[in-house]
Amino acid sequence: MPEHRNVALIVAAGKGVRVGGTMPKQYVPLAGVAMIARAVDAFAAHPGIDAIYVVIGAGQQAHLDSALVGRRIAAAIEGGANRIDSVRAGLEAIASVGGADRVLIHDAARPLLPLTVIDRLIAALDDAPCAVPVLPVNDTLAQSGETLGDVVDRSLLVRVQTPQAAHFDAAMTSHRAWSGGVATDDAQIFRAGGYMVATVPGDVMLEKITHADDFAVAEARLTSRLISRTGLGFDVHRLESGRPLWLCGVAVPHTHGLAGHSDADVGLHALADAIFGAIGAGDIGDHFPPSDPQWKGADSALFIEYARDLVGKRGDIIDHVDITIICEMPKIGPFREQMRVRVAELLQIEKMRVSVKATTTERLGFTGRGEGIAAQAVATIRSVL
Repeated sequence: MPEHRNVALIVAAGKGVRVGGTMPKQYVPLAGVAMIARAVDAFAAHPGIDAIYVVIGAGQQAHLDSALVGRRIAAAIEGGANRIDSVRAGLEAIASVGGADRVLIHDAARPLLPLTVIDRLIAALDDAPCAVPVLPVNDTLAQSGETLGDVVDRSLLVRVQTPQAAHFDAAMTSHRAWSGGVATDDAQIFRAGGYMVATVPGDVMLEKITHADDFAVAEARLTSRLISRTGLGFDVHRLESGRPLWLCGVAVPHTHGLAGHSDADVGLHALADAIFGAIGAGDIGDHFPPSDPQWKGADSALFIEYARDLVGKRGDIIDHVDITIICEMPKIGPFREQMRVRVAELLQIEKMRVSVKATTTERLGFTGRGEGIAAQAVATIRSVL
C-alpha cells in the first residue's frame, strides 16, 4: 500500500490576470484569508486526507510561504505553462515519493470547499475509478450566433466542479497518456484514458473565482455561514526594577518593568487569552506553559502570531480587538497609537480594528500602589457555523 491513502493536489500555478491587481488571485485574501490557504485548510480539516501537495507558478514561492504561515503541506511543486502540465507535474511529484491510493485534484480558484463534498468523492471511489462533483444547469441554454439559436436540453447537462478525484494509478496513467491538447479539467483526461467517471452532488460554495466581482459574491457566501463570537482576556504582572517594560508589543520607558516567564507583556497576554476564548481554544497557559523553559524571556508577539494563525486555520475572521491597560504609571497616551499599529501588524488586520485604552484604579489596589499592571482584552471573531 502507498504511504498515503488519500492525497490532495491543489493547482495554484495560474497568474490570475482576469481578476486584476499585481498578485495572482490564489494569494489574494478572501475575507481575510488567502484563497490558497482556505483550500489547504479545507483539506487539512478532513480526517480522510493524509497529505496535501500544492502546484505553484514560477517565482510564486514567497507568495505561498506568506499565505500558508502556520500551515503544513507535503510539498510545493513548480507547475507548467498550462493546467495540464501543472497537474502532471504534481502527480509525478507524488509518484516519486511512493504515490498514493487516491488523489483529489482541486483548483485553488475554488477556495470554499465543503467537507461534505470530500466525503462524497472518497465514498464514490469505492465503486468507481474516478468521480467529480457536479451541479444541475438551471438556466435555459441555447446555441449562440448573430441571432439566438436552438434551445439545448439542459436536463442532459451538468456543471462540473473540482475536486476531481481518482484512484492514483488511473489519474497518473491517463495524464501520462494524454495527447489531446488543452483540457479544461481532469475528467476529460480520465475519460480519454478509458476510465468511467462517476458524479456526486456538488455545492454552490465551490463556484470558481475568476473575475474581480466573484470575490464579493464568494465573501457574501462565506460570511453568511459565520457567527460572531466574543472572548475576554485578563492578565496581571508584578513590576520590578531593572527590567524593560513591554506593553502591547511596544517598549515603554519606565523605572520598572514587568516580571514574568516571558517578556510579561500584559496587554498581549490578555489579548491572546481573548482570542483563545473566542474560538474555545483554552488559555495562554495551555499553549505556552510557564513551566516550559523555551518560553523564558520570549517575545509575546509569538503568542499573538500563534493565536492569529490558529484563527486563520479555522477559516475564522478577527473583526475587532479592544485592550484596556490598568495602571497609575507610566502614562499610556503617548504610546497608544504605536501600540495600535503594532497589534494590527501582529494580527494582520487594519489599525481601525484595534483599540487600545488605559485607565487607573484611583490609587486603589495593587495597580494603584504601583505594584503591578493589569490588562483586559476583548476579541470579536466571526467563526464558521
